[in-house]
Amino acid sequence: MATATAALHLLLPTRRRGRLLVSRACQADSSIDPGVVLLDIAFVPDDPSHGFLLGTRQTILETKDGGRTWFPRSIPSAEDEDFNYRFNSVSFSGKEGWIVGKPAILLHTKDAGDSWERIPLSAQLPGDMVYIQATGEQSAEMVTDEGAIYVTSNRGYNWKAAVQETVSATLNRTVSSGISGASYYTGTFNTVNRSPDGSYVAVSSRGNFFLTWEPGQLYWQPHNRAVARRIQNMGWRADGGLWLLVRGGGLFLSKGTGIVEDFEEASVQSRGFGILDVGYRSKDEAWAAGGSGVLLKTTNGGKTWVRDRAADNIPGNLYSVKFIGDNQGFVLGNDGVLLRYVG
Repeated sequence: MATATAALHLLLPTRRRGRLLVSRACQADSSIDPGVVLLDIAFVPDDPSHGFLLGTRQTILETKDGGRTWFPRSIPSAEDEDFNYRFNSVSFSGKEGWIVGKPAILLHTKDAGDSWERIPLSAQLPGDMVYIQATGEQSAEMVTDEGAIYVTSNRGYNWKAAVQETVSATLNRTVSSGISGASYYTGTFNTVNRSPDGSYVAVSSRGNFFLTWEPGQLYWQPHNRAVARRIQNMGWRADGGLWLLVRGGGLFLSKGTGIVEDFEEASVQSRGFGILDVGYRSKDEAWAAGGSGVLLKTTNGGKTWVRDRAADNIPGNLYSVKFIGDNQGFVLGNDGVLLRYVG
């Protein structure tokens, strides 16, 4: 085993083009708890070697070499209270960055993460913050697991609602909408994903329907699921279409681009394990990850998928696939497992 730093071990040091290398955060310096689930990753656009990695149990890691090595980052403003924060999402635009977490916390930086300030939040915020997107100078868009979408243009000190009500209110107001399972919905999102043009697709907590929102709409739009099994996750392909994962390992692709309800199943080799996320590197190449270290790759836009053995020996789950650019990608898992794409 080749040691990269005290905080990161490289388990497969061989560099091969178009492959994912497996890394694991270790406890050599007590920098990360072995039970930590990694949740999000982002890099500073002006300095793609500089990034931040978030997780459960108040985990914030920082890299200065493109993600090869990571070290724990302490943010005093996030340690003032006796909370064990779950940091859900991080995003940068230029040198300006944002972090959101649970219990409700919002952090902001204007110097590429050298320093962070904590922005006060209203106690009346509906739901937990699960996603944030930096959209420009002093501007960001934030989403809660109850479907509230807020935008700011003054560094987070004031927020304006982009939708008029939460998803629960919308669905309970339109009980005759014809959406199976929507009547008297009181749950939260299981997942929510944003497209480059600012549209969202979200999956209900039970997976029995999905919802979409496009900029300018006042309400979330519910959709019946087009497949028999419950939905696990949904997101956007590089060509603007949708991908859909069902519980039990199935993967479906929408016919065409944009928001549609017509899907067809792709051929996958998931070994019977559930697939939890998909990330597109290009219109042709994408990766899918899931339970028990299952890792799949497609080179034809998602029509067929084959196993990649880089994660076969990982006794855990891979939860999230993130591509920041053509040659910078990561897969995030539990117990501090991190896979890095080598293009």
